[in-house]
Amino acid sequence: MRAKWQIRAFVDSDLSEIVELSLLAWEPVFESFEQVLGPAIYSILWPDWKKSQAEGVAGACRATDKYHTLVAEIDGRVVGFIAYELKGETGEVVLLAVHPEFQRRGIATQLNQAALDAMRAAGAKLAVAETGGDEGHAPARRAYEKVGYTNLPIVRYFKDL
Repeated sequence: MRAKWQIRAFVDSDLSEIVELSLLAWEPVFESFEQVLGPAIYSILWPDWKKSQAEGVAGACRATDKYHTLVAEIDGRVVGFIAYELKGETGEVVLLAVHPEFQRRGIATQLNQAALDAMRAAGAKLAVAETGGDEGHAPARRAYEKVGYTNLPIVRYFKDL
């Protein structure tokens, strides 16, 4: 039997699944951050990354006056989400995550495409997404490149004092 899936607008009852899947999806990202930055800088920036990420994700999903959130659902289970903001003629992706069990199945591509379509329909002329250049962000970079984003390398430096 084939899985039944859809992309739809976020509803409040999705929140706990979204927070849970985002923490699982971003665990490799934060492991990569710690490898790149070292424990001293990492602990200053993210003393409790799970708590800050959970709060950030929940805050973005709840801020419906500012952000638009779409979810990917398979057989009634939320397996991914994307949140974006419209700023005049620019749409900006602020969060994107897919549950690790469902990655590499095109879900991030479909979420991205749905967000791009919604941005375009709202009058946006440009879409922007930002992600890291470290190994932990490689899946995110692939997801954005699959839908045609152009990469502009930017370097951000950190120094332990």
